[in-house]
Amino acid sequence: MKKALKMIDSPLTASLLIALSVSLLIIALRNRGCLEFLELSSYDQYIRFYSRSNGPDPRIVLVTISETDIRRLGKWPLTDSSLASILELLVSYKPRAIGLDIYRDVPVPPGEKQLRAVFAGHNHIVTVKKIGDENSPGISAPYMLRDSNPVGFNDILVDTGGIVRRGLLFLDDKEAIIPSFSLILTLLYLEQEGIHPCPDEKDQQHLRLGKTTFIPFESNDGGYVGADARGYQFLLDFRNGRIPFHNTPLRELISGKADPDIFEGSIVIIGTAAESLHDLFYTPLSKGKGSHQKMYGVELHAHMVNQLLRSALEENKPIQSLSDWYEWTWVLLWGLLGGILSLWRPPFHGSVLMILSGLIFMVSITFLLFVSGWWIPVIPPVLAWFTSSALSNTFLSHREKVQKASLMALFSRHVSEDVANALWQQKDQFMDGGRPRAQRLFATVLFTDLKGFTSISEKLDPETLMNWLNEYMEAMSQIVNMHRGVVNKYLGDGMMAVFGVPVARKDRAEISRDVLNAVNCALAMSVELKKLNMRWQSRNLPLTRMRIGIFTGPLVAGCIGGDLRMEYTVIGDTVNIASRLEGYHKEITDSDLEESGCRIFIGESTLNYLENRIETEMIGTTILKGKREPITIHRVVRKKGADVDPPF
Repeated sequence: MKKALKMIDSPLTASLLIALSVSLLIIALRNRGCLEFLELSSYDQYIRFYSRSNGPDPRIVLVTISETDIRRLGKWPLTDSSLASILELLVSYKPRAIGLDIYRDVPVPPGEKQLRAVFAGHNHIVTVKKIGDENSPGISAPYMLRDSNPVGFNDILVDTGGIVRRGLLFLDDKEAIIPSFSLILTLLYLEQEGIHPCPDEKDQQHLRLGKTTFIPFESNDGGYVGADARGYQFLLDFRNGRIPFHNTPLRELISGKADPDIFEGSIVIIGTAAESLHDLFYTPLSKGKGSHQKMYGVELHAHMVNQLLRSALEENKPIQSLSDWYEWTWVLLWGLLGGILSLWRPPFHGSVLMILSGLIFMVSITFLLFVSGWWIPVIPPVLAWFTSSALSNTFLSHREKVQKASLMALFSRHVSEDVANALWQQKDQFMDGGRPRAQRLFATVLFTDLKGFTSISEKLDPETLMNWLNEYMEAMSQIVNMHRGVVNKYLGDGMMAVFGVPVARKDRAEISRDVLNAVNCALAMSVELKKLNMRWQSRNLPLTRMRIGIFTGPLVAGCIGGDLRMEYTVIGDTVNIASRLEGYHKEITDSDLEESGCRIFIGESTLNYLENRIETEMIGTTILKGKREPITIHRVVRKKGADVDPPF
């Protein structure tokens, strides 16, 4: 259990857990359709980015009936005789197929016989019917057709939000499988190219048209969730942009102003382009909800025919999508990547740049794949990347803040700012499970003690005594901090400071620097004590003298206590010897303290690291209390090169 908790405390494990949780949540939201609108919007945006017009497609010509044409004709719908005349004129121009995207389930006299005769003699004229659904009634096939005349449905699939993104090849009207209007026109054109529809070799249920097999749209393809996938559907790509076809107004055709050459060998589609007839649709090419952003039904069918022709003749495959498992994996990978990269934590601006770079890279990749014919979800991985990165960064920042607060709670009041910063920079080496790990160090320990404190405490009232002592401790603590030491603990009227912790020293030069800092700290303390005595004397407060013991050697540093109360400390023989040196006074009379106000004793090991930079005098070799081995004691006199003693 402890090992599991320790693993969770690992930044990598925590980031992975956050990323995994975020990714799974986003996948769940995606599967419930919460992101469908955003994903379909991204599809529309990609369509607009990629669609381009290289000029009108010469294989398709539109004949449109506008509001102006209706006013000139003076009647709508067109009479059977007018429609027959238009069709006869177009037949004379020798197109491969003529598509009439106008319902004609009942006669519009006069001209019924004339219209029947036109259809009886020309099987390449295609008309439309509407199958309809529970919300929209169907419309029967034109009345004048014979069995040999082709008819296709012109039903349009409109997504929630009113946008057309899918086309149909076949529909089942419960009596038979019926081909679409656009498919029949395409097949009539391809017939003269020697191309006929056939089953795919690998899957007989799939239609193959020339160079391309059309894989039926499924309800969860791309960004869709639970879409109506009835019939044989495919995704529209609108590759040729908004103006990809020759458009001949009906009035120009009737008046003879149209160029006959553009009709020969082409597919001609006749339809309405009058706003009053409400045959308008939004598409991914629409950049807003204004009526001018809509596309007439006749144009929409032309786009479908264009895409089918490109697929059959140029192998422009319809847009495909990955299976659910691959899409989930895609989202999961981006979420995990966001969590992992959050471990590399540059400054705030760097983090923002990293997240934005990831978003740009992801959008670029999905767009390039879209251009190649693959619709890969972009919104779920974007959310997974951004959210896992942001949450992981937030969590790690909070975790770092808590750890730093915990670490600084042990040291911040007792170390200098640069020591605290160095400590935090090396926290990975220093911390273990949220607390400093025990480690063996080579450090220098300094003990101080006041002479005669017991008699002083008996003379002062408690409040004055505490203020007097705090003034002394505050001054000495600041000196320790200035010399890069750590005040480890206060011992009544004394203190214990350590030089060389909590960051382990790597070589002799660093240890020597610690030793010199400790001795210089002791000398500075003696100077400060002189100043304190002068201030106390002016305030009629007791004066005092101080003993200092310093020793250098190995020790163990770590934390003692529990979560409620924890203290960083050092233990070992080095600590004990430093304490004994501070209290050693058998051969040193009180007169020494009277002269200087402060006595500083160091051991032989400390002297060896001073490298002759401090002037000392040997006191002698003795066995300290509680020790078996003799130790040589030296008294610190002054800094090397000083003509007189420092003002102790």
